[in-house]
Amino acid sequence: MLNIQQLSFWEKETYFSGIDFLVIGAGIVGCSTAIHLRKKYPDAKILLVERGFLPMGASTKNAGFACFGSVTELVDDLESIPENEVWQTLQKRWEGLNYLKELIGIEHLDFQQHGSWDLIDDDTNPLHYSEKIEYLNEKLHKISGQANVYSEDRNIYSKFNFGQVKTSFYNRLEAQIDTGKMMLRFHTLLQEHGILHLSGIEIKNIETHANCNFIESNIGEFQANNVAICVNGFAKKFLKDEDILPARAQVLITKPIENLHIKGTFHYQMGYYYFRNIGSRILFGGGRNLDFKGETSEEFQNTEMIKNALSEKLKNIILPQTEFEIDYFWSGIMGVGKTKKPIVKKINDSLAVGVRMGGMGVAIGSLVGKETADLF
Repeated sequence: MLNIQQLSFWEKETYFSGIDFLVIGAGIVGCSTAIHLRKKYPDAKILLVERGFLPMGASTKNAGFACFGSVTELVDDLESIPENEVWQTLQKRWEGLNYLKELIGIEHLDFQQHGSWDLIDDDTNPLHYSEKIEYLNEKLHKISGQANVYSEDRNIYSKFNFGQVKTSFYNRLEAQIDTGKMMLRFHTLLQEHGILHLSGIEIKNIETHANCNFIESNIGEFQANNVAICVNGFAKKFLKDEDILPARAQVLITKPIENLHIKGTFHYQMGYYYFRNIGSRILFGGGRNLDFKGETSEEFQNTEMIKNALSEKLKNIILPQTEFEIDYFWSGIMGVGKTKKPIVKKINDSLAVGVRMGGMGVAIGSLVGKETADLF
């Protein structure tokens, strides 16, 4: 790759001269930030950069869940997190999903609202959760205007033939999307809004002097008047004092399964495992709870321990009576912290961040991008 000093006059002038806004990270948050900066500053020169040829984090590697909160997650959060914070988080997810649909368009998301099921096995007391459903529905109704979103579905086995599952909690509003189609639409919007977009550029360091940001990258140094950092789980190198860590998520997908009877999105063991159908395939991910320390990693790899755990649960719980073949595995990197609240703030007058999606980038990423842009 050529260094900036080896570029032509046209290349330097077009891409690296007079940058009003540099946005780092071309996932959901970065793309949304750039688009909203354009709406706010119609004549600004906006450059969006990404170190990979595709987004390096989770934006194109996630499971494609349009989810905002399962029964077990909410009940468990209410026992460990201040109540107002739980409902603020849910409201942000709800508003974020609606905003994503508005920004991208349902047809470009391949949005399919089949609902979601929270699976309960023999190791969990369902009464602990079922007695809270009326309360959860009341709170969600105030946020969404939708009544009776949650219910207990005791017919889960007859519907899907899952093994080791005795009941479930249904969320009628959750859905699934096509992550690839979503990002294609984001890229189209970048072009339509006249936003410069370059891949293969890794930002190594940023220094701010006199309201100008001096950028050190893998292709040399350049300047930008303003910078937005939108790299989610990779943000620690820029924000050393912030509570943010990378969290790897490992995923598998099966080959097409004849007469697949499963349709919808599913959570298991408080969401540490999750699966859905993609046409006649099953996508299944999770297992981070088996090795929190090992999965606090920026390395894209699949470990034998979690691969084996996913394979075993796929065989014994999800498809106990069905022949299947695993097609392949992959992993993505999320950004997490002690709280589920994202970090959206100004570092100085010309540098802002929108990071730490907490595994909910699909739900809140586009809204966090808008909020990040509004800081300028």
